[in-house]
Amino acid sequence: MGYAQLVIGPAGSGKSTYCSSLYQHCEALRRTIHIVNLDPAAEHFDYPVSTDIRELISLDDVMEELGLGPNGGLLYCMEHLEDNLDDWLAEELENYLDDDYLVFDCPGQIELFTHVPVLRNFIEHLKRKNFNVCAVYLLDSQFITDVTKYISGCMSSLSAMVQLELPHVNILSKMDLVKNKKDLDYYLEPEARVLLSALNQHMAPQYGKLNKALAELVDEFSMVNFVPLDLRKEKSIQYVLSMIDNCIQYGEDADVKIRDFDPDADD
Repeated sequence: MGYAQLVIGPAGSGKSTYCSSLYQHCEALRRTIHIVNLDPAAEHFDYPVSTDIRELISLDDVMEELGLGPNGGLLYCMEHLEDNLDDWLAEELENYLDDDYLVFDCPGQIELFTHVPVLRNFIEHLKRKNFNVCAVYLLDSQFITDVTKYISGCMSSLSAMVQLELPHVNILSKMDLVKNKKDLDYYLEPEARVLLSALNQHMAPQYGKLNKALAELVDEFSMVNFVPLDLRKEKSIQYVLSMIDNCIQYGEDADVKIRDFDPDADD
């Protein structure tokens, strides 16, 4: 059984930086992970790329040959990946061992994980290859400077949850840039009453019913909460990694193997 993180989130939310820091953290622990680039527009990496979608297709080539813009070209690239799941991707996955740990660094186009079926079909392919997969959704902590932006981030995260149907960990990235972390406390585990009050203060009275519906949606489903991540602190990275490992049951079978072959067990 393999293990995988699908790192998603809006453009500029820190996905590649997260992957780089995660790789360095695991390297220090002598733990092996493999970073897979799924962004056909990526150019520079701060981590070794194990598998790269640009070996299959690149955004620059698509834009030049088909005359598409950046967004249309990226969607074309991802649909091309979808068409090659049983060929290129299956061949690349054969290079990994059964219990390898993969981290997929995804593009930041929001439609890819909210309503376009490309990533969902990609996930289904991984599951058929016996991978346990967890979605890791990053949201820039600077983005939620007020409640309206926070609600927007929650709706995007909730849409990704519904679309991908995966164990889901929401992360507030770039916490090292937050000056007053207490300002974010009530966003981590939101309450409908607090959200509604803040929304009504920021918006016109005619949006009152909409505000109430949005606040109750976030509160009643109890599905959207965020874990703060400060990449300067190893404990913060380890805490997030432990949450994700728990979601995909990483290491659970390793404990059994150790007990089965414990030389002291016969005493």
